[in-house]
Amino acid sequence: MDRNAKTRVRVAFFFLFLFVAALSCGTYFVGSLSKFQESIAVRETQTALQGLADANQIEQALRRNPSNKILQLIAMATKAAGETAVATETLLNSVEPPSVSKALDWAAASRSDLEALGRDLKRAEANAATFMPRYLDLLKNERNKVEKHAVSLHVEKDTLSTFLDQLEQRHAKISAFASELLAARADFYRAYENYLAVVLREFGAYKVVSGQLIFPFQRTVDRYNIAAHAMSAAGKRVAELEVQRQNRMQSKPEGWEQFVDRK
Repeated sequence: MDRNAKTRVRVAFFFLFLFVAALSCGTYFVGSLSKFQESIAVRETQTALQGLADANQIEQALRRNPSNKILQLIAMATKAAGETAVATETLLNSVEPPSVSKALDWAAASRSDLEALGRDLKRAEANAATFMPRYLDLLKNERNKVEKHAVSLHVEKDTLSTFLDQLEQRHAKISAFASELLAARADFYRAYENYLAVVLREFGAYKVVSGQLIFPFQRTVDRYNIAAHAMSAAGKRVAELEVQRQNRMQSKPEGWEQFVDRK
């Protein structure tokens, strides 16, 4: 190879080295720029989330910062959580037939009315037992929807991992509460069934005075009181959990501030 050819090869390798080096620096710069842009979005989000109380205010904050990816992600996750809440309410309402919560006129109730109520209680208990798998499917769909949206926004991998971890922690808390609530409901339905069984065994023998059942024998009164007490205690537990559920639904959306602070 002559001297000129060797020189051309050296020059070619030199420019190839410069090209590779420039490409590497460019890749690093793009990655750094992405992280820098995200750090700006984090600061904007921390400011935007201060004092927010509901999903509408988060949407308003997003309209003021439309290019903020983290706010976009939080707004979408809040919307998805709202959709899950609506679907959950529908699912909860389907557990219990209307007759179960309806006040019963004992004086006017026939044996067939009481037997029908007993069947509805068994159906409610069965529905309560199958609630959780259906509810967990709702939470899974919510998570998948949020993850898909996050990927479409091209958020940083670490941000996505942290965000999904926060979402899964929230899902774990609310699913544990839902499991407790449905177990309490099932206990109430069983206690109500036992109470109704006592009344059915004495159908035709008791009287109704001012809405109270009056039995002719003390042993029946004792069985009735035990069943009535158990049903009352189970109903009280359900009522307490329902109050907690309503408070949770009305409380400020949780978790997003903690997520942003962790960034």
